[in-house]
Amino acid sequence: MTARIRVLLADDQALVRGALAALLDLEPDLDVVAEVADGTEVVDAVRRHQVDVALLDVEMPGMDGVAAAAALHDAVPGCRVLMVTTFGRPGYLRRALAAGASGFVVKDTPARQLADAVRRVHSGLRVVDPALAADSLAYGDSPLTEREADVLRAARDGGTVADIAGVLSLSEGTVRNHLSSAIGKTSARTRAEAVRVAVENGWLLGED
Repeated sequence: MTARIRVLLADDQALVRGALAALLDLEPDLDVVAEVADGTEVVDAVRRHQVDVALLDVEMPGMDGVAAAAALHDAVPGCRVLMVTTFGRPGYLRRALAAGASGFVVKDTPARQLADAVRRVHSGLRVVDPALAADSLAYGDSPLTEREADVLRAARDGGTVADIAGVLSLSEGTVRNHLSSAIGKTSARTRAEAVRVAVENGWLLGED
């Protein structure tokens, strides 16, 4: 008898985890052995339950899915990672693959295709949503520097330049320079529009 593939689900939404677990458990060769709601729990759960494939959401509390994928790749390189997310953003895909993920699909992927993606990733293949792959090639890497991304991330809450400067321990002049540069690179007219463009392209993923 062929060994069942042991699967971990990491998603902060309990309903989503439950739905994915129910769908995957219907497959004769897949076994959901662990569920976690926080990226910081992934490595320990994978070790404890001897997981073969980890399905990670991108946006989770504590540690996002991309960071969790990188930590898992370092700690348990034999465990394959498949990112499963609502947010099909090009920047997320590129960062996830760079972190060691073997696949990236969106959550509305049909159940049979998702199960097949788990099998293919487990066998050592790479699986990427084709539309997302095309978008990733079209948009390319993030044009923002790390500090520009930090400034836009801090600006998401709508604080003043002084507020952002205080959060990041920067001078107000430096914050204005980074905002101006980020607005130019995103072809935006305002900082709010620059934030929106960066979020839609997956360039601001990370802890706030």
